[in-house]
Parts: sequence; structure tokens; C-alpha cells
Amino acid sequence: MSDRQTVSVTINGHVYTADCEPRLTLADFIRHECGLTGTHLGCEHGVCGACTIMLDGRTARACLMLAVQADGCTITTVEGLANGNELNPLQEAFWDNHGLQCGFCTSGMLLCATELLEGNPDPSAEEVREGISGNLCRCTGYESIVQSVLDAAGKMRS
Repeated sequence: MSDRQTVSVTINGHVYTADCEPRLTLADFIRHECGLTGTHLGCEHGVCGACTIMLDGRTARACLMLAVQADGCTITTVEGLANGNELNPLQEAFWDNHGLQCGFCTSGMLLCATELLEGNPDPSAEEVREGISGNLCRCTGYESIVQSVLDAAGKMRS
């Protein structure tokens, strides 16, 4: 008898199904079973935000969930933000405003900022800081990230 369980999720519009051990984290499932490596693993305690995804339309830490808990769910990863090779406005703003340096935190920042802008299309700088406060960045000092989100919000409104 196998202890493995079948997990089926829709990630970025594509269905992925795999048999996995019940203790496999969702982050490892996304990276290793689905081959989507934009979801990063940093602290593996849910503190750094590098593993942030959208799960059924809300941000979640993929390192804190088991893959079996996501069975049947719809997930968006950083790979799902662009339209083919065309960056979305938030990704473009990160590029234009130097909102990334090493890039390790960027996927989590982009997904948190996506959720923020979906709920508040005209945030203040303080609201952006609050919206990304669960994501750690060691490179940028956050100002370029905040400016990127504000820039994207302006472009998305017009």
C-alpha cells in the first residue's frame, strides 16, 4: 500500500497532477513536480515571503502548506503574471524603477503587490509599505519597490 496521494491543481491556467508524499510542501510541489521555479524558498518558516503565491485569489505562503492541502485549488505563481513574453504593468514598473536587484524576493513581492492593487488600485506609499511588509528584501532598501508599485498603480488606472 502506497502512502502517496494524488494532488491536482491548476497553476497559471494549466492543470498539474502528481502523486506525492503527504508531507511534501506546496512550494516543493510547485518547484519539483510542476517545474515552476519562480516560487523561491528562503526561510521555509513563512517569514521571508519568497514563496508567496496566489491561492484561489489570495496570497499564501507555499512553504507553510502541504501540497495535499491545495488539491483542487487554483494557483498563480510569478510565471503566470506575464502574458507570454509580455510583462504585465507591475513587472514593467519593477524593471523601469529598479525594484529588483538579486531577484530572490521579487516573485513574492510581485504577488503581494498584485493582491494589494487588486484591492486598492490607488494606494499611498504607506499602504504599499504595509502591503509588502511580509516580504523581506536584502538588496533594495524597499524604496524602489514602493516606487515600482506606485508607478504600476498609476499606469493601471490610466
